[in-house]
Amino acid sequence: MFPSNHQFSGQPRALAVVETTTTSIQVDLNEASLVSRDEVQNGGFSEAKSIMESSEKLQDDLRTLGMKIKQHEDSLKLLRNQKNKLDDTILDMQVKLGKYHSSSLPVVNKDESHLQSEHETTEQILRHEKSAAGILCQLKAHHGSQASHLTLTKDVLGVVATLGKVDDENLSRIFSEYLGVQTMLAVVCNTFEGVKALETFNQDGCIDKTSGLHGLAASIGRSLDGRFIVICLENLRPYAGDFVAEDRQRRLDLLKPRLPNGECPPGFLGFAVNMINVDSSNLSFVTASGEGLRETLFYNLFSHLQVYQTRAEMFRALPCISEGAVSLDGGMIRSNGVFSLGSREEVDVRFPKTSTMLEELESYSETEKQMIEMRWQKEKLEEDNKRELALLNTAKFNFERKKQDFVKFLAQSSTYATQHQFQAGRR
Repeated sequence: MFPSNHQFSGQPRALAVVETTTTSIQVDLNEASLVSRDEVQNGGFSEAKSIMESSEKLQDDLRTLGMKIKQHEDSLKLLRNQKNKLDDTILDMQVKLGKYHSSSLPVVNKDESHLQSEHETTEQILRHEKSAAGILCQLKAHHGSQASHLTLTKDVLGVVATLGKVDDENLSRIFSEYLGVQTMLAVVCNTFEGVKALETFNQDGCIDKTSGLHGLAASIGRSLDGRFIVICLENLRPYAGDFVAEDRQRRLDLLKPRLPNGECPPGFLGFAVNMINVDSSNLSFVTASGEGLRETLFYNLFSHLQVYQTRAEMFRALPCISEGAVSLDGGMIRSNGVFSLGSREEVDVRFPKTSTMLEELESYSETEKQMIEMRWQKEKLEEDNKRELALLNTAKFNFERKKQDFVKFLAQSSTYATQHQFQAGRR
């Protein structure tokens, strides 16, 4: 943008400023002539006309240069916008390809490298037989769809581990480890009324073991031990931003991390909250205020947690990480300055894997071709940007030089006017 100090002053009777959208150049044509009426009457008309013509010529030149500066600045702005759009498109393609490559990363225990299915996730929950999640899954296993019509459970959407899916085993393991087994087993209710129904108290303030989940557990020969987490969706603070356009999964349109040079950090795959796939049966669910599972449950669980390909790439991107990050090889940053070190913890309850991943693999080769084309377009835009910047700098240089000529002209014209005024006064 052209600096504001391109306004310049002359004598009290002569003020000229060139105006464009970015460079103000205004000219007071009534005072542009530095010759008084007395001078014209005393035979100075030809000199006055010459000064007026020179002044107008300089003013026209400054206006023209100012317009050129504005044109080059507009062109640079357009090129920057086009480059930013290309960067976002390339990043989205990198995320898509990164998901594919992440599925080929080795897992620590090869015996667990099989794809995690919904049935396996349910089996893992049932092994926690004294947990609230285990008892609810047991109830569903015995009573099927009728379980959701019970007064006690009709407000229960499910268990965290069953409400989302991921594209590969590595994401399943790292997300489950990040949340921890207690959160993976958390019961999700729609309203606070549903939360209150799960546990009641007697007159002494003690838990009533004959009602709520405790009573349900006793009815199937189980006992509910210890504390359990219940998440109430209507009491969560939902995501308030925009969504990715034309995305059936309604992923959140989060601002992607950028390095100081404007580039996206190498190895960045995306945000965890957007890597969770919500089943079609749950996509239509909304709270009383109109929010779905992604912008309530998963946004509160993951927030802006970033996902990287490797630990090394994650550490190099530290300046861009504000709310934690994980890497597919086991790196974990809980929050700013809080690192999770040591051996990976094998959480025995994990998110199931989507069945659509195999279908999507067919489009990856086409995505790679498109990304190569996009990168070529980006290189061409960068060359156009360099050329336009050089033209802008040249225009600014010429403007400065012409401005200096105008300032000199004002000084000379002022001297001429003063002399003729003095001579006219003597006559």
